[in-house]
Amino acid sequence: MKIRLLVAAANIGFMFLLVVGIAAEAAEINVLSAGAIRRVMENLGPKFERATGHTLAITFAPSGALLKRIQGGETADVVITSQGIDSFVKDGRAVAGNVTVIARSGIGVAVRKGAPKPEISSPEALKRTLLAAKSITYTNPALGGASGIHFARVLDRLGIANKMKSKTVFPKTPDLVGVLVANGEAEIGVQQFQNLISVAGIEIVGPLPGDLQSTEVFAAAIMAGVKDAEASKALVNFLRTPEAATVMKAQGMEPATP
Repeated sequence: MKIRLLVAAANIGFMFLLVVGIAAEAAEINVLSAGAIRRVMENLGPKFERATGHTLAITFAPSGALLKRIQGGETADVVITSQGIDSFVKDGRAVAGNVTVIARSGIGVAVRKGAPKPEISSPEALKRTLLAAKSITYTNPALGGASGIHFARVLDRLGIANKMKSKTVFPKTPDLVGVLVANGEAEIGVQQFQNLISVAGIEIVGPLPGDLQSTEVFAAAIMAGVKDAEASKALVNFLRTPEAATVMKAQGMEPATP
């Protein structure tokens, strides 16, 4: 009995030291992330925290706005975005070896669930569909979202930018594009797939056709002056795991291969 008690006490002591050790090593990672992958990060964040004991403090913003914040002096441990990574390296805010591609994403067209799916198989077909639509919605380019900036260029290229102005309903925030379509406030929505795919009440018609498409490459940069480099590396590595890839695929993204 005495031996068993000693063993039990030793085990308890070991477990206490293990827990204390984990707590001492746990870190809070300050992350600035593009809003375009908000749903992905909100899904993966808790999984990472449970797996590592680290915690994430994530701030989301459109890629363009995020870039301006970094250039304005805001700091973070890890930045995840599709814009400006090269400038971070050039300015010495990040080291090239600490930049990792995690996923790619295209831009899709959506309509309300049950509505007829319009023809968008070619640039001319998309142009006819947009001109025939009563209303459209996409991220306001002024907010700095990559898909909104690109689609504004698409409208210019199709020669219908002025005609579409009166039909355009801009959402208050980028994550509401699909919601406006689901609510019937806009007939057609255009945004990156991962922002549309999980919105109830809409159906994705397909991608922007041909060379009107834009593939956004999302990368994670561990920034200079990071508080805990190992914890930040653990997050970036986690975003390249099969578990993360499964979540990204389910959200319509193409995960980067390890």
